[in-house]
Amino acid sequence: MTAASTILFDLDGTLVDTAPDLAGAMNHVLASLGRATLPVDRVRHLVGHGARALISRGLMDTGDARPDLVEPAMPLFLQHYAEHIADASRPFDGVERALDALAQRGCRLAICTNKPTGLARALVAALGWTGRFAAVIGADLAPAAKPDAAHVQATLAACAGDAARAAFVGDSATDAGAARNAGLPLLLVSFGYSDVPVAGLGADALIDHYDELVPALARLGLA
Repeated sequence: MTAASTILFDLDGTLVDTAPDLAGAMNHVLASLGRATLPVDRVRHLVGHGARALISRGLMDTGDARPDLVEPAMPLFLQHYAEHIADASRPFDGVERALDALAQRGCRLAICTNKPTGLARALVAALGWTGRFAAVIGADLAPAAKPDAAHVQATLAACAGDAARAAFVGDSATDAGAARNAGLPLLLVSFGYSDVPVAGLGADALIDHYDELVPALARLGLA
Protein backbone atom coordinates (compact mmCIF):
# COMPACT_ATOMS: atom_id res chain seq x y z
CA MET A 1 0.00 0.00 0.00
CA THR A 2 1.09 3.57 -0.70
CA ALA A 3 1.98 5.47 2.47
CA ALA A 4 -0.45 8.20 3.51
CA SER A 5 0.53 11.65 2.37
CA THR A 6 0.97 14.63 4.68
CA ILE A 7 -0.31 18.03 3.60
CA LEU A 8 1.12 21.03 5.44
CA PHE A 9 -0.80 24.29 5.37
CA ASP A 10 0.10 27.84 6.17
CA LEU A 11 -2.69 29.47 8.21
CA ASP A 12 -3.13 33.23 7.66
CA GLY A 13 -4.03 34.01 4.07
CA THR A 14 -4.04 30.33 3.12
CA LEU A 15 -6.70 28.56 5.18
CA VAL A 16 -8.25 31.56 6.91
CA ASP A 17 -8.84 35.22 6.05
CA THR A 18 -7.53 36.60 9.33
CA ALA A 19 -6.83 40.10 8.03
CA PRO A 20 -9.88 41.76 9.66
CA ASP A 21 -8.88 40.71 13.18
CA LEU A 22 -5.16 41.36 12.59
CA ALA A 23 -6.12 44.82 11.32
CA GLY A 24 -8.17 45.35 14.46
CA ALA A 25 -5.15 44.57 16.64
CA MET A 26 -2.85 46.65 14.46
CA ASN A 27 -5.22 49.61 14.57
CA HIS A 28 -5.58 49.25 18.34
CA VAL A 29 -1.81 49.75 18.58
CA LEU A 30 -1.79 52.65 16.13
CA ALA A 31 -4.64 54.40 17.93
CA SER A 32 -2.82 54.02 21.25
CA LEU A 33 0.11 55.90 19.68
CA GLY A 34 -2.07 58.61 18.17
CA ARG A 35 -1.47 57.29 14.66
CA ALA A 36 -3.93 57.01 11.79
CA THR A 37 -5.50 53.57 11.37
CA LEU A 38 -5.04 51.38 8.31
CA PRO A 39 -7.70 49.80 6.09
CA VAL A 40 -8.03 46.03 6.18
CA ASP A 41 -6.88 45.69 2.58
CA ARG A 42 -3.59 47.38 3.44
CA VAL A 43 -2.99 45.16 6.46
CA ARG A 44 -3.82 42.08 4.37
CA HIS A 45 -0.61 42.56 2.40
CA LEU A 46 1.51 43.26 5.48
CA VAL A 47 0.78 39.86 7.03
CA GLY A 48 3.04 36.83 6.86
CA HIS A 49 6.26 37.65 8.66
CA GLY A 50 5.07 37.59 12.27
CA ALA A 51 3.58 40.12 14.68
CA ARG A 52 6.77 42.14 15.17
CA ALA A 53 7.19 42.68 11.44
CA LEU A 54 3.49 43.52 11.07
CA ILE A 55 3.70 46.17 13.79
CA SER A 56 6.88 47.58 12.26
CA ARG A 57 5.28 47.81 8.84
CA GLY A 58 2.15 49.39 10.27
CA LEU A 59 4.22 52.00 12.08
CA MET A 60 6.22 52.67 8.93
CA ASP A 61 3.02 53.20 6.96
CA THR A 62 1.81 55.79 9.48
CA GLY A 63 5.00 57.66 10.28
CA ASP A 64 8.11 55.79 11.40
CA ALA A 65 8.95 52.43 12.94
CA ARG A 66 11.38 53.34 15.68
CA PRO A 67 12.57 50.27 17.62
CA ASP A 68 11.56 51.94 20.87
CA LEU A 69 7.96 51.89 19.63
CA VAL A 70 7.87 48.37 18.22
CA GLU A 71 8.80 46.34 21.29
CA PRO A 72 6.38 48.03 23.74
CA ALA A 73 3.62 47.61 21.15
CA MET A 74 4.03 43.84 21.01
CA PRO A 75 2.12 42.89 24.21
CA LEU A 76 -0.61 45.41 23.38
CA PHE A 77 -1.04 43.90 19.91
CA LEU A 78 -0.92 40.29 21.10
CA GLN A 79 -3.38 40.80 23.95
CA HIS A 80 -5.91 42.57 21.75
CA TYR A 81 -5.54 39.99 19.01
CA ALA A 82 -5.91 37.06 21.43
CA GLU A 83 -9.13 38.59 22.77
CA HIS A 84 -10.58 39.09 19.26
CA ILE A 85 -8.94 36.23 17.38
CA ALA A 86 -12.01 35.06 15.51
CA ASP A 87 -14.37 38.03 15.63
CA ALA A 88 -14.29 38.35 11.84
CA SER A 89 -11.75 35.74 10.69
CA ARG A 90 -13.31 33.14 8.42
CA PRO A 91 -12.07 30.16 6.38
CA PHE A 92 -11.72 30.83 2.68
CA ASP A 93 -14.50 29.45 0.53
CA GLY A 94 -14.28 25.70 0.08
CA VAL A 95 -11.60 25.13 2.73
CA GLU A 96 -13.60 22.83 5.00
CA ARG A 97 -14.92 20.81 2.06
CA ALA A 98 -11.34 20.31 0.80
CA LEU A 99 -10.04 19.35 4.26
CA ASP A 100 -12.84 16.82 4.62
CA ALA A 101 -12.06 15.32 1.22
CA LEU A 102 -8.36 14.99 2.06
CA ALA A 103 -9.14 13.39 5.41
CA GLN A 104 -11.45 10.90 3.69
CA ARG A 105 -8.54 9.98 1.41
CA GLY A 106 -6.41 9.22 4.43
CA CYS A 107 -4.20 12.30 4.20
CA ARG A 108 -2.53 13.60 7.35
CA LEU A 109 -3.09 17.36 7.75
CA ALA A 110 -0.95 19.84 9.69
CA ILE A 111 -0.45 23.58 10.06
CA CYS A 112 2.98 25.20 9.72
CA THR A 113 2.62 28.90 10.55
CA ASN A 114 4.81 31.80 11.64
CA LYS A 115 1.97 32.76 14.00
CA PRO A 116 2.76 31.97 17.65
CA THR A 117 1.57 28.44 18.35
CA GLY A 118 -0.78 29.47 21.15
CA LEU A 119 -2.57 31.96 18.91
CA ALA A 120 -2.70 29.51 16.00
CA ARG A 121 -4.23 26.82 18.18
CA ALA A 122 -6.68 29.31 19.69
CA LEU A 123 -7.82 30.29 16.20
CA VAL A 124 -8.16 26.65 15.16
CA ALA A 125 -10.28 25.98 18.25
CA ALA A 126 -12.41 29.09 17.73
CA LEU A 127 -13.20 27.94 14.19
CA GLY A 128 -14.31 24.54 15.47
CA TRP A 129 -11.35 22.79 13.86
CA THR A 130 -9.99 20.99 16.93
CA GLY A 131 -9.10 17.48 15.81
CA ARG A 132 -8.78 18.33 12.10
CA PHE A 133 -4.99 18.69 12.22
CA ALA A 134 -2.40 16.21 13.43
CA ALA A 135 -0.13 19.11 14.44
CA VAL A 136 -0.20 22.91 14.65
CA ILE A 137 3.34 24.26 14.84
CA GLY A 138 4.10 27.95 15.13
CA ALA A 139 7.53 29.51 14.77
CA ASP A 140 8.07 29.37 18.54
CA LEU A 141 8.03 25.56 18.47
CA ALA A 142 10.50 25.26 15.58
CA PRO A 143 14.30 25.70 15.57
CA ALA A 144 13.81 28.48 12.99
CA ALA A 145 10.80 30.10 11.35
CA LYS A 146 9.69 29.76 7.74
CA PRO A 147 11.22 30.05 5.18
CA ASP A 148 13.77 27.91 7.03
CA ALA A 149 13.38 24.21 6.26
CA ALA A 150 13.63 23.47 9.99
CA HIS A 151 10.09 24.76 10.54
CA VAL A 152 8.72 22.40 7.92
CA GLN A 153 10.77 19.52 9.29
CA ALA A 154 9.58 20.21 12.85
CA THR A 155 5.97 20.16 11.66
CA LEU A 156 6.46 16.90 9.79
CA ALA A 157 8.09 15.36 12.86
CA ALA A 158 5.24 16.52 15.11
CA CYS A 159 2.67 14.71 12.97
CA ALA A 160 4.84 11.71 12.05
CA GLY A 161 4.82 12.77 8.40
CA ASP A 162 7.23 11.63 5.70
CA ALA A 163 8.84 14.35 3.58
CA ALA A 164 8.87 11.95 0.63
CA ARG A 165 5.05 11.89 0.74
CA ALA A 166 4.27 15.49 1.66
CA ALA A 167 3.35 18.82 0.10
CA PHE A 168 3.08 22.40 1.32
CA VAL A 169 0.10 24.69 0.67
CA GLY A 170 0.68 28.40 1.19
CA ASP A 171 0.13 31.90 -0.13
CA SER A 172 3.44 33.76 -0.04
CA ALA A 173 7.13 33.92 -0.83
CA THR A 174 7.81 32.83 2.74
CA ASP A 175 5.81 29.65 2.18
CA ALA A 176 7.42 29.09 -1.22
CA GLY A 177 10.86 29.36 0.35
CA ALA A 178 9.93 26.98 3.16
CA ALA A 179 8.64 24.34 0.76
CA ARG A 180 11.61 24.61 -1.57
CA ASN A 181 14.15 24.60 1.26
CA ALA A 182 12.55 21.44 2.62
CA GLY A 183 12.26 19.80 -0.79
CA LEU A 184 8.45 19.60 -0.78
CA PRO A 185 6.07 20.16 -3.69
CA LEU A 186 4.51 23.61 -3.44
CA LEU A 187 0.91 24.61 -4.00
CA LEU A 188 -0.03 28.27 -3.72
CA VAL A 189 -3.42 29.96 -3.45
CA SER A 190 -3.93 33.03 -5.61
CA PHE A 191 -6.18 34.84 -3.13
CA GLY A 192 -3.91 35.12 -0.08
CA TYR A 193 -1.72 37.81 1.39
CA SER A 194 1.38 37.66 -0.80
CA ASP A 195 3.10 41.00 -1.32
CA VAL A 196 4.58 39.75 -4.62
CA PRO A 197 2.80 38.09 -7.57
CA VAL A 198 2.33 34.44 -6.62
CA ALA A 199 2.45 33.37 -10.25
CA GLY A 200 6.18 34.11 -10.19
CA LEU A 201 6.97 31.99 -7.12
CA GLY A 202 7.46 28.71 -8.98
CA ALA A 203 4.59 26.71 -7.50
CA ASP A 204 3.90 23.19 -8.71
CA ALA A 205 0.25 24.24 -8.75
CA LEU A 206 -1.55 27.56 -8.35
CA ILE A 207 -5.17 27.34 -7.25
CA ASP A 208 -7.86 30.00 -7.44
CA HIS A 209 -10.37 28.15 -5.24
CA TYR A 210 -10.18 25.30 -2.74
CA ASP A 211 -12.28 23.13 -5.04
CA GLU A 212 -9.06 22.86 -7.09
CA LEU A 213 -6.87 21.61 -4.22
CA VAL A 214 -7.67 17.89 -4.17
CA PRO A 215 -7.37 17.52 -7.95
CA ALA A 216 -4.04 19.41 -7.87
CA LEU A 217 -2.70 17.12 -5.14
CA ALA A 218 -3.99 14.08 -7.02
CA ARG A 219 -1.96 15.13 -10.07
CA LEU A 220 1.10 15.12 -7.79
CA GLY A 221 0.20 11.66 -6.54
CA LEU A 222 -0.58 12.91 -3.04
CA ALA A 223 -4.37 12.62 -2.83
